[in-house]
Amino acid sequence: MEDPSASSTAQRTSPRANAPSSLKPVTVRERPPSPPTPPAALSDEPEDGSGPRSIASQIRHAVITFGKFVGPGFMIAVAYIDPGNYSTDIAAGASYRFRLLFIVLLSNLFAIFLQSLCIKLGTVTGLNLAEACRAFLPRWLNYALYAMAEVAIIATDLAEVIGTAIAINLLIPQIPLVAGCAISIVDVLIILLFYNPNGSMRGLRTFESFVVLLVLAVVICFCIQMSLIQNTTVGEVFRGYLPSSAIVQQQGLYQSCGILGATVMPHSLYLGSGIVQPRLKEYDVKKGLMPLGNPDDETEKSVYIPSLTAIQHCMKYSIGELAISLFTFALFINSAILIIAGASLYGSEEAESADIFAIHALLSKSLGKGAGILFALALLLSGVSAGIVCTIAGQMVSEGAINWHMRPWLRRLMTRSLSIIPSIIVAGAVGRSGLDTALNASQVALSVVLPFVSAPLIYFTCMNKYMQVRPGRARFFDYDDDAGQVTHNETRPAHLGLTNVISAVSGPSAENVKMANSLPVVIIAFLVWLVIAAMNIANLVLLGMGKE
Repeated sequence: MEDPSASSTAQRTSPRANAPSSLKPVTVRERPPSPPTPPAALSDEPEDGSGPRSIASQIRHAVITFGKFVGPGFMIAVAYIDPGNYSTDIAAGASYRFRLLFIVLLSNLFAIFLQSLCIKLGTVTGLNLAEACRAFLPRWLNYALYAMAEVAIIATDLAEVIGTAIAINLLIPQIPLVAGCAISIVDVLIILLFYNPNGSMRGLRTFESFVVLLVLAVVICFCIQMSLIQNTTVGEVFRGYLPSSAIVQQQGLYQSCGILGATVMPHSLYLGSGIVQPRLKEYDVKKGLMPLGNPDDETEKSVYIPSLTAIQHCMKYSIGELAISLFTFALFINSAILIIAGASLYGSEEAESADIFAIHALLSKSLGKGAGILFALALLLSGVSAGIVCTIAGQMVSEGAINWHMRPWLRRLMTRSLSIIPSIIVAGAVGRSGLDTALNASQVALSVVLPFVSAPLIYFTCMNKYMQVRPGRARFFDYDDDAGQVTHNETRPAHLGLTNVISAVSGPSAENVKMANSLPVVIIAFLVWLVIAAMNIANLVLLGMGKE
C-alpha cells in the first residue's frame, strides 16, 4: 500500500500566515514520490530467502556498513589538530610536563558529546546548525550568531596561516615568514580541484579520503617522534590523564582554558552538523525512499527531510565513526604534542619561552635533525588540512545563515585573504614573537565565541518541536527564498521561505516521532556548556589580568 505520508497533500498553515498582502506569492513544490518500496528492501535480512544471517555474517555486514560512514569523523577531527592546538599543548607540556593531559582528555570528551549533538541535529532535521538558526531563531539573533561564526572562522584561519607559514619556514629556512604567509593561499587550488559539495558520493568520498590521508600522515609523524623520546616512562604519561592539582593553579587554569578553547572549536560545530546529510540521501535513494528528481535549478532552494528509516540507520553509525575518530586520532595527536613538549621542554631553559620554534629547535638538537623535520612536516599537514576543512565550514555558515552562495574556492580566497593580510603585517613588523602572540590571540577569540555558538545547538536538540520526524518516506521541497510567501502544494500565505517550509512540512503532528534529548542528556549538555562557558570566562579574566 502506498505510504500515506508520501502522497499526502495535507495543508499546514505557517505560524506566520498573516503576512502582508503585498508580498509576492511563490509555490513550494513537493517532489513526486518514488514508487512504493517493498518491505523486504528495508530489512537487513538476506534477499535470497536463506533466513537470518549468522553471527559472523552479521559482524561482517556491520563492519562493511560502518566502513561506508568513515570520512566525516576524520574531517571533524582535523578541526581539533590545527596549529592553535600546537601552541596551547606545547605551552602546557613545557609548564606542567604531563599533568594537563587530563584536560586534553576532558576536552576531547566534550568535543565528542557536542559533535554527537551536531550529528543528531543534522540527521533529524536535515539542516546544519547555520540553517537551523536561520529557520528557528529571530532574524536579529541569527545575524548576531552569523557575525560571531564568521569571526571564529577568520580567527581559525588566522591560526592556519600562521601555522603553515611557521612550518614552511622551519622546513625551508630560506623562505621568510612573510613569504610563508603568502604561500599559504596555495591550498585554494586544492579546494578548486577536489571539493564539490553537490557532487556525487564517489567524488565526496574521494575528497574525504584525501583528508583522511593528511590526518594519517600527521599521526605517522608523531608516532615516529614518540618512539624517539628518551627518559620517559609509560607510567608517567598515563598518570597525566588523572586529575591533577595543576589544573586549579593560576597558570594551569589559564593553560587548561587554552587547551579547551583550541580543542572545542566553534566552526567544527557547523561542520559536524552539515556533513552527515549525503549519507542519509544515499540511504534513502538506495532504499527507494527518495522522491523522484534532483535539484538542478540553481535559482531554487531545496529542503531535504530524511526518512525516519534513514535517520535510525545512519545516526548510530555516524556517531560511532565520529567517536572513534576523535577518541583515537584527535586525542592521540593532541596528547602527542603535549607529551613531546613535556619530555623535551619541561625543566629546561627554553620552557620560559616555549613556542613552536623552541620545541623544533630542541627536538632537532636533542633527537636529531630528522625529529625536527618530522615535527615541522606534521605542523604543515595540520595547517593545510585544517584550512581546507575551515573553508567547508565557512561555506556552510554563509549559505545556511544568510543564504549567501558562492563557490568554495572563492569563499576560501576571501577568508584566506582576510587572514593573510594581518599575518603578513605582524610577521613583517615583529617577526617570530608577533606570530606566536597572534596565534594565541586567535584562540582567545574562539573562546569568546564558543559558548554563544554551542547554546543554540543544545537548545535545538533539547526541544521536541524541532527534533521530530514524520514516519514514511524522505521528502524534498523546492522553494524560492527571495519571495515573501510560500505554499505547500498550493499557494498559501506565509513569510520567509526556509522558516515556513520547515514549519509546513515538519510541524507538530500526533504521528510524529519525538527525538529530542532525554533528560539525562539535557542535564549533561547543560553542565558541559556551563563548564565551557566558565572556563572561557576565566580564560578572559586571567588574560585581562595579564596572568598567563
